[in-house]
Amino acid sequence: MNEYFRNELERAGYGGMDIKRTPMGTQITVKVEKPGMIIGKDGKRIKRITDEITRRQELDNPQIDVQPIEVPELNAQLMANRLAKLIERGWHFRRAGRSTLQRIMDMGALGCEITMSGKLKGPRGRMEKMVDGYIKHCGSIAEEIVDKGYVIARKKSGVIGVQVKIVKPDAKIPDAFHMKVVGGALPHDPASQKGSVRAYEKDEGEGEEEKESGE
Repeated sequence: MNEYFRNELERAGYGGMDIKRTPMGTQITVKVEKPGMIIGKDGKRIKRITDEITRRQELDNPQIDVQPIEVPELNAQLMANRLAKLIERGWHFRRAGRSTLQRIMDMGALGCEITMSGKLKGPRGRMEKMVDGYIKHCGSIAEEIVDKGYVIARKKSGVIGVQVKIVKPDAKIPDAFHMKVVGGALPHDPASQKGSVRAYEKDEGEGEEEKESGE
């Protein structure tokens, strides 16, 4: 279903979905940048999409709720889609990744991690990872505060998997603490590493190597 929405609602700025089963049926919440493009004139398009979902998934009385994305740069799925499109249009993967990372951090994100893997250049598969700010990788806290998006970019040389992780500005970080100083409190900011982008690159069968961000 997620793949169907991604293809069908690409022009509307698809940013992910949630499914919740209720006694009244199946509630599907779709997040998009341009809600009007989904609803369509007199609600015809949303009705067609609902009928198609019912036919494909055999859901019990599906109800689609369209929610607008207030800040597109803080939606991981939407930014993953945009990054994949840049790569498909011929942007160098490293330039596209760093541009996307910078846009996300400029909107106040506490942290961001971008991972691209596949035929980035040459015949061998490789992985490129870019990190800025605070990112939690495991545990229940990671599930709560890290927004994730994944999409596949298709090029003539092969496919490239694109994953984006974002910690939003309002995330409650358990590692945060305050230091009392004379005259007030100095908050500890887990995102104080902003601006120091760390890039990692790994070929198949090789270890992970940290690279300078000034490449």
